[in-house]
Amino acid sequence: MNNRILTLVLCIALCLTVGFGGSTFTPEPGSWYYTTLNKPSWNPPDWLFAPVWTILFIMMGTAFSQVLSAGWEKKEVKTGAALFAVQLILNLGWSASFFGLQSPMTALGVIALLWLAIVANIATFAKVSKPASLLLTPYLAWVSFASFLNFTIWQLNK
Repeated sequence: MNNRILTLVLCIALCLTVGFGGSTFTPEPGSWYYTTLNKPSWNPPDWLFAPVWTILFIMMGTAFSQVLSAGWEKKEVKTGAALFAVQLILNLGWSASFFGLQSPMTALGVIALLWLAIVANIATFAKVSKPASLLLTPYLAWVSFASFLNFTIWQLNK
């Protein structure tokens, strides 16, 4: 397997592993915590989250592999990799906060930091690979929507 393909596979696997880690905090269908939360009428159906996140994690891994293929010796690649790691940790932290700690308020703070990290990551990736930065824009859009949803759930459940 050539290095580019191996890098792509490993980057996607990393992102999917983080996604799986976050899903371990997600309650089982019908769990008391999530089902008792007041949610807005525009809350997406539960079945939609897994496929959306899977696609986003694949796109994120693809973007990361494109940046890494530009060469680790470049400062922008190292900065992009560091920011990518930060946003992955924050992504996992959101699930831990919202579902694990059962705290929409804490999760709102985490998702605000996540949003900022994604914006910084997109800007840094753009210096290395425009396609890589574009691959992260649906992620930013989804997290923007999720931020508003998180805020609304917090407001409805204060």
